[in-house]
Amino acid sequence: MIARQDDEEMPLLQRPEQPTTKTPLPWDQFSIVLFLETLDPLSSQTLSPFTPQLVRDIGVTHGDESQVGRYVGILQSSYYVAHALTIFHWSQLSDHIGRKPVILIALLAISVSMFSFGLSKTFLDLVISRVVCGAFDASNAILKTMVMDITDMTNMPEAYGYVPIPWMIANSIGPLIGGSLSRPAERFPNIFGRSELLKAYPYLLPCSIPALFASTAWLVTYFGLKESTSTRTSLWELIKGGFSGKSYKPRQLSSNAIVDSGEADLDEVQSKPLSLRALLTSKVLNVTASYVTMALFHMAFNSVLPVFYATPIELGGLSLDPPRIGALLAAQGVAHGIFQLLFFARLHDRFGARAIHITGVTSGIPIAILFPVINALARAHGIGMAVWLCVAVQLALSISFIMCYPSMALFIRAASPNHASLGATNGIAQMAASVARIVGPASAASVFSYSMQEGHDAWMIYYFMITIALFAVGTGLFLPRSPSVWEDDQ
Repeated sequence: MIARQDDEEMPLLQRPEQPTTKTPLPWDQFSIVLFLETLDPLSSQTLSPFTPQLVRDIGVTHGDESQVGRYVGILQSSYYVAHALTIFHWSQLSDHIGRKPVILIALLAISVSMFSFGLSKTFLDLVISRVVCGAFDASNAILKTMVMDITDMTNMPEAYGYVPIPWMIANSIGPLIGGSLSRPAERFPNIFGRSELLKAYPYLLPCSIPALFASTAWLVTYFGLKESTSTRTSLWELIKGGFSGKSYKPRQLSSNAIVDSGEADLDEVQSKPLSLRALLTSKVLNVTASYVTMALFHMAFNSVLPVFYATPIELGGLSLDPPRIGALLAAQGVAHGIFQLLFFARLHDRFGARAIHITGVTSGIPIAILFPVINALARAHGIGMAVWLCVAVQLALSISFIMCYPSMALFIRAASPNHASLGATNGIAQMAASVARIVGPASAASVFSYSMQEGHDAWMIYYFMITIALFAVGTGLFLPRSPSVWEDDQ
């Protein structure tokens, strides 16, 4: 069946009208998008270093150290649960009222929630602040949609080569802010020792940095960012007509809409956002399945990796201390960003998005197998050259896996039934990925703990990860040979 699908697609791939000249990136707007991309990871990474100590300080654990991880996990999950429940609706709303208003709301939510987190005195206050942030912060998904709006299939791979840069910066600066500026009255008494505010709220200072940064980004967005979708209506018209799109006409047809067909009905369909039922086409379901299985493995891997490093060798891990673990994870993040920046566009031009995706998800199988191999080498020979070589190979394979994300963005764009529904289409994929971000770490951590117990199969966690990787490969095989195949069918 797969061979038949390829044969049907070959003529489409060889159409002479396919663009061959790359469109230059619109750097005036793309640079603002890259700037805004730093906000979401900066806020979350700033909280990571001091959240365990904050949980201890507010007394919710009653001195039981074993409960600290549980309450930290609740805080993390509360954000993702709220995010999963609302991200589609924000994405769909952006198709109607525009991307810019939704981004402004998201930036305001980040600022308010971060200030609120720093001023919280109870665990309930902390949860509420994270829920507010998760429920209203749709910036990550909307910015991805904006990249799709302002690029085309010729320059979109190049654009996604730059997307990791703000994430690398935020993932490096965020922990430094959170770790060095928490409890400033104690750490820097000569500078902050007289501040009663910082004594009463010892975590307000690190929280205020991303909050003020979000406020600055709000001003930059308001004055500098241009709206990227032209299928807009007023909020009042939207409220009167609901989200069906039947009671209003967009102000202007999207530039990607089909306007030369001579059929009025087709023009109308192409020029307005579609309902959720109309969005659930086979293409959208196909790309969503590929996205969620890929994200599920990635989140499971990210959850297991540091735990594996920290677990004693005799229990199946590597017995590394926190500084080494931090150095390895930091090196992994930098390598991901540099490789994607330098090579993704070139690999895409040479092999195509589907080949990159299939290669990436297939690499999940040796990634999982290398866990017990590394432990076996450590048991037999100690942590020597062979162990570090296998660790390096595993991290190198994870670079291949991370290439799946920009490839998926190309397929999401192509799967959208029309350009006016691009935000909602991306919202469906992001909502599914948010569920994977909830399920992946929790399930992988649980299976890892279970497999490490005496009398249980230590390979159980790796069987689990290999199974997810095989599902990811299976769903990826149903993708077309190129995203342009889907775009040609529109």
